[in-house]
Amino acid sequence: MHGGAALVADRRPTVVVSGVASDSHTWNLVFLQLLIEELGYQVVNLGPTVPDELLVEECQELAPALIVLSSVNGHGFQDGLRVAGKLRDCQELAATPLVIGGKLGIGGEQNERQIGELLAAGFDAVFQDGATGLADFQRFINTAAGANRLAGSPGVPA
Repeated sequence: MHGGAALVADRRPTVVVSGVASDSHTWNLVFLQLLIEELGYQVVNLGPTVPDELLVEECQELAPALIVLSSVNGHGFQDGLRVAGKLRDCQELAATPLVIGGKLGIGGEQNERQIGELLAAGFDAVFQDGATGLADFQRFINTAAGANRLAGSPGVPA
């Protein structure tokens, strides 16, 4: 358990941040947590190397407004394809916004085919590692469409 019971009193929407199963990096997860908290959300950071089953269980328990997966090791594409299906197969999480970003492949920037595969697997957005990835992620959260999708509980930031 990663502190879900302690979150009951906080009325801000919850965002789950997690590394993919094969990625042991932590700095990216801490950075994302701080950024998302600055945007007014409550964050549960599951940490690195999170097994798919644990991610699904925690998300079922927490019922987050958004699930954010991050990868730095270059294997996020493969891990993302696999875990997206498991999250989308769970009825409670089927409509939860799900995004992935970072270094998702070892060959540099992701190509349109890889991004399309991740979107088809169930991700609502894919943010590439690079100059615009972080800005694109912030826009996703701050846009009216993104904010409306995340407005699952009272107190969503305006």
